[in-house]
Amino acid sequence: MKDRFVVKGWQSGLCFFVVSILPFYAFPQDSVLLNKVSFASKNSIATLRIDSPGINGVEKTQNWSNKTRVKMVATGNIMGYGGAMVGLYAAWYSHYPQTHFHFFDDNYEWKQVDKVGHAYSAYIESYASMEMWRWAGVSRNKRILIGGLSGVAYQTIIETLDAFSVGWGWSWGDFGANVFGSGLLVGQELAWNDQRVRFKFSFHKKNYGATDLNRRANDLYGKSLGERMIKDYNGQTYWLSANLKSFLPNSNLPSWLGVAVGYGADGMFGGESNVGKDDLGNITFDRRDIQRYRQFYISPDIDFSKIKTKSKLVKIAFGFLNAFKFPAPSIEYNSKGKLVFNFIHF
Repeated sequence: MKDRFVVKGWQSGLCFFVVSILPFYAFPQDSVLLNKVSFASKNSIATLRIDSPGINGVEKTQNWSNKTRVKMVATGNIMGYGGAMVGLYAAWYSHYPQTHFHFFDDNYEWKQVDKVGHAYSAYIESYASMEMWRWAGVSRNKRILIGGLSGVAYQTIIETLDAFSVGWGWSWGDFGANVFGSGLLVGQELAWNDQRVRFKFSFHKKNYGATDLNRRANDLYGKSLGERMIKDYNGQTYWLSANLKSFLPNSNLPSWLGVAVGYGADGMFGGESNVGKDDLGNITFDRRDIQRYRQFYISPDIDFSKIKTKSKLVKIAFGFLNAFKFPAPSIEYNSKGKLVFNFIHF
């Protein structure tokens, strides 16, 4: 069997994020209310206080959920994720034979970078969904529940497609990573009504130097920047970025400053080993001399959600950028036992 490669979860997560959540940043959060209202809490939950007096001058409080926005969000979810899935099936699954539902243990592949990618995808999808339902005026607990379940549900659909494909299968490792990603969002919302720690992603395109390595990379990961960004695990880093001011509210630190810890790996030219085989089992690539190793990072970061702006266009840009790690210096420690300083880490 040809080398097994999995990138679908990351790709669908980013597609869903781009086509679904970003348009909603362009709308002010209180633009369609017919009466003058104010939020009953700082968290902008769906319970609103109407300023007009009620019976006997008693202030009225009611739950508000804009039906038009709810319909827009539902449509955005269906069209965004549905479109991503149709495109994914056409570009990927349609080219591979199908079979009965089956399992596949891929927990030892790619130094688990793909598993972290699944967690990232589920987090981004859950965040996008939750923010859309917040915009629609859905109550706090409901939007957290729906948002959290969305990431797991969307990724589970992909996992089910894998389960019916000959070259893949249902992976409990992938499913567990999906639950972790969505759980990270839900747990923080329930505890803090905020995302103090955000999942982020960065990438740099690698030049592997030797002709045989570049040829192997082109076969596995593609040649274009877009293909490499999605497929080349050697160039990917996944980050957990903590907003410092959120944890140190009495400090003089800037509200946007964060510190991120990252994980990546390098030296990988196959799922479990640097050996490639054709459909008949013949070895076509053998570079077992190259060490496969893990990388751990720490780096400063920017939380764009904490930068105040009234510009709708800037809000859109900030919403997109906050899914990615801001390029900055990093300190790396890898499993080869080396400590490395990276002047700029992408």
